[in-house]
Amino acid sequence: MVDVPYDATTEIPPAEVAEVELYHPTSWWTRYVFSQDAKVIAIQYSLTASAIGLVALVLSWLMRLQLGFPGTFSFIDANQYLQFITMHGMIMVIYLLTALFLGGFGNYLIPLMVGARDMVFPYVNMLSYWVYLLAVVVLASTFFVPGGPTGAGWTLYPPQAILSGTPGQDWGIVLMLSSLILFIIGFTMGGLNYVVTVLQARTRGMTLMRLPLTVWGIFTATIMALLAFPALFVASVMMLFDRLLGTSFFMPALVEMGQQMKYGGGSPILFQHLFWFFGHPEVYIVALPAFGIVSDLISTHARKNIFGYRMMVWAIVAIGALSFIVWAHHMYVSGMHPHFGFFFATTTLIIAIPTAIKVYNWVLTLWRGDIHLTVPMLFALGFIITFVNGGLTGLFLGNVVVDVPLSDTMFVVAHFHMVMGVAPIMVVLGAIYHWYPKVTGRMLNDALGKFHFWVTFLGAYLIFFPMHYLGLLGVPRRYHDIGEVAFVPPSAHTLNAFITVVALTVGFAQMVFLFNLVWSLFKGRHSGGNPWRATTLEWQTPETPPGHGNWGKELPVVYRWAYDYSVPGAKEDFIPQNQPPATRALQGAAP
Repeated sequence: MVDVPYDATTEIPPAEVAEVELYHPTSWWTRYVFSQDAKVIAIQYSLTASAIGLVALVLSWLMRLQLGFPGTFSFIDANQYLQFITMHGMIMVIYLLTALFLGGFGNYLIPLMVGARDMVFPYVNMLSYWVYLLAVVVLASTFFVPGGPTGAGWTLYPPQAILSGTPGQDWGIVLMLSSLILFIIGFTMGGLNYVVTVLQARTRGMTLMRLPLTVWGIFTATIMALLAFPALFVASVMMLFDRLLGTSFFMPALVEMGQQMKYGGGSPILFQHLFWFFGHPEVYIVALPAFGIVSDLISTHARKNIFGYRMMVWAIVAIGALSFIVWAHHMYVSGMHPHFGFFFATTTLIIAIPTAIKVYNWVLTLWRGDIHLTVPMLFALGFIITFVNGGLTGLFLGNVVVDVPLSDTMFVVAHFHMVMGVAPIMVVLGAIYHWYPKVTGRMLNDALGKFHFWVTFLGAYLIFFPMHYLGLLGVPRRYHDIGEVAFVPPSAHTLNAFITVVALTVGFAQMVFLFNLVWSLFKGRHSGGNPWRATTLEWQTPETPPGHGNWGKELPVVYRWAYDYSVPGAKEDFIPQNQPPATRALQGAAP
């Protein structure tokens, strides 16, 4: 059976809208600092997110030192441990991963992949970054205020988040909530850009069903975020009012230190609903761009067209829709009615179906492909394995009777990190190795890259697989010091020490990656315009790195989908999206 692209055509409609006039920078400041070029803004987002992510990495080291060797480090007390947990979780989930996938990859790849000069609203795009930077600065400032950052846990549950027994209940929680509000404002500016650019700025011939899956993932995740983040926004504003103005949105009647407090009538459960209505879609706000990027990496580095493209697109859309009706599976222990537990357990199982379809299609894309085990491909394969393993433990936790005894154990920490920590970071790293030549014009060092992959991949499993076992033993999460308790055997303490040593090793391997980034920028091998021999538009720009406006005088015209690899009869094993069918016929390809 000959696989012939279904959409190769010479019928390209004329341009309907005149090109938007670009803003041309007039100084170093407007070119590199207050830039309206989406590529520069993408790099700003990525550098800022990576910087605050390194802070979260150090916080994880401090937590692991305390868990592995309790009582050894006098500067880590119980209050600080809770503060480290809170800041690590919030930074990694929102300020690192969301900002990297949408602000970083979204800004850089969307205009290039759809054949646009820039984002539709460049000035608003610039503002989105500076509001994000302000949010990061406000968040980081909590380390330097009286009482330090909040220690309420990254979910910030009231009432304890604003009671005096919680670390950081004075300045810390106020600045955390203010930072989240700023982040959401900044994201909304950027998110509107991503959606409108995909819908309105595609070049001629770039139909929705010719978009690379990376764009589909970022596009769908952005729509989800625009719908989900308002829930976190209003929850943050309402809790800020409870803390500063004495309202009682989330605060019930309370007695503290023998004194009746001024609160009364609020519902802590309402905050949990608002938080998780944002919180579970947030998992897929991070996962869907990762799904799209992995699809492109696998297709390119296996030299094979993506299996079931339309099925992959609809799976992305279905996951996005279903993610809004599963949020309360995070709340089984909050005392919900069993009928609600049944509903959310069922929808949790249903959302596994389109996710499984994607895994099925990735495997069939790899099947009998010409697989090149490049560093980006290694990270893509590592993602698939890790996401499947993490997803399987998620099916356990989606079941009420299993989740209730495991909910406050290290099993949840292990599951969450496999799905939401290790797996997306694998994609981030693979994407950087893949698109670094386009951003800089140079290749990253391959030997350092493979060292980085194997230490990161194997180390992640040595950290989190044993953590599942600790959870099954009943070892609780969020505890500063487990102490000597009858149900925790001595071997669990030894295992905790082992996990800590591995975590420090994996953390230091990231320093090798950072060295590779900087060293290759100056000493790396020149990449040329299309080192991976890829089909998508970003690799077809007249310059590498792309210049201002991306495409020179003429925008590209798209004649085919994004996955023409190993087409029978073609001269090369790839056909770029902007190559006309007539050229293809001359090469002897199938019509």
